[in-house]
Amino acid sequence: MARDHKPSRRRARVAAVVCAAVLTVGGTALAQLPAQAAARPKGHDVSSHQKNVDWQKAKSRGARFVYVKATESTTYKNPYFAQQYRGARSAGIVRGAYHFARPDKASGAAQAAYFVRNGGGWRADGWTLPPALDIEYNPYSARHKCYGMSRTALVGWIRAFSDEVRRRTGRRPVLYTTYHWWKTCTGNSGAFAGDHALWIARYDASAGALPKGWGYWTFWQYDNGGGLPGDQNLFNGSTAQLKRFARG
Repeated sequence: MARDHKPSRRRARVAAVVCAAVLTVGGTALAQLPAQAAARPKGHDVSSHQKNVDWQKAKSRGARFVYVKATESTTYKNPYFAQQYRGARSAGIVRGAYHFARPDKASGAAQAAYFVRNGGGWRADGWTLPPALDIEYNPYSARHKCYGMSRTALVGWIRAFSDEVRRRTGRRPVLYTTYHWWKTCTGNSGAFAGDHALWIARYDASAGALPKGWGYWTFWQYDNGGGLPGDQNLFNGSTAQLKRFARG
């Protein structure tokens, strides 16, 4: 994910390689993507790293949606959030906000409340994606990659975050993660598959697996560089379906 303090992408790439199952989307193996997914809406995600984004240029290069980092823990706000979030909408790009999880710093409910108060809201206007939670390996401590928490505790933390976001916005958050993190740190919990859209990060398109319970991804982050500012993503559907998903 495009964050303000970027760790190495090596873990994500290694995780992709060790996953054995080949994922298919509409019968198309990921090895054939993104070429076969050319018709799928392209998007990206940005943070303060991208600073003031040229949104008209991003749209001319094919951007149809974007997720913008709003917050981290209960102390950080993206100083470029307003320009990025409002600018995307002004350019006619569907946009949403995401929160970078720090389960070691504050409760899920407290971080969700902070997120929603600082940009993580939602409205059924067809231009606002549901709030998203970015939860992955701890970029600040290799020793505590699961934030020093048990699998049960992390599942509970995610549930508390989700419940608070839903209470405040009416939508469950999209969950951004990697298969390897989810398996390692939650025990491959299937507790969220029924009511949370999945945003999977994987950069090796030749192999991969989805976390337990999810039969498909909604968003796929397939590269951390390319034609659009920040990380490159696809939506698993048509542009009309993207707008319907935004409306809820």
